[in-house]
Amino acid sequence: MSGVLIGVGVGPGDPEHLTLKALHALQAADRVFVPETDSGETPGRAERVVAPHVDPQRITRLLFAMRDDDARSGNWDRAGAAIAEVVAAGGTAAFATIGDPNIYSTFTYMAHTVRELVPDVEVRTVPGITAMQDLASRSGTVLAEGREALALLPYTAGDDKLRETLGVADTVVVYKGGRRLPQVLETLRDHDRLDEAVYGEQLGLGDQDVRAAGERDGSGPYMSTVIVPANRDGVRGGKL
Repeated sequence: MSGVLIGVGVGPGDPEHLTLKALHALQAADRVFVPETDSGETPGRAERVVAPHVDPQRITRLLFAMRDDDARSGNWDRAGAAIAEVVAAGGTAAFATIGDPNIYSTFTYMAHTVRELVPDVEVRTVPGITAMQDLASRSGTVLAEGREALALLPYTAGDDKLRETLGVADTVVVYKGGRRLPQVLETLRDHDRLDEAVYGEQLGLGDQDVRAAGERDGSGPYMSTVIVPANRDGVRGGKL
């Protein structure tokens, strides 16, 4: 019988956001795979969270491209092939991913390759704390209450998508907008939503930056987060 692949969410970077369930999955796995990006950040963020809890002999780095569209598919396949060797032999492979494995995670694409190579593999996931939850907590921002709609989108979907979403959702969370942060903030200003927006980058790390979005100048890192909270009248339970 083939083994098990577990996508383990390890949170946005704060080691204390690693859940007990995630910890148990990592410690029980035969091999723990961690992403290494072409950004030059070594060890990667997920590895820094995992390393204190796992024998380094059981950790394997897998290279993933962040900026090169042509390299992405090949990296997914190479990573999937390395993991497939473990599960094909009946072992348990854990893939540590920043945030949650079911929200904009490389795990999804890599698991696709593993399923193709080992059709009877069992794939599981362990949820992780997301960047929007972390930033909401650090900034004292309520993401949603009552009947409010909460929307999450990557700015890579385009500015038109952000403008459309601002028109239909109450609270809007924007991921992956750091490199084009001035455009993101200009769009929020156009919709009169900038004053209450909050910005966060490097959450849980030593160089963490959490502030009012309107105070942020220039571009930021790829993995940045902007929360645009709903307009509320201040009445408790007013949105119920």
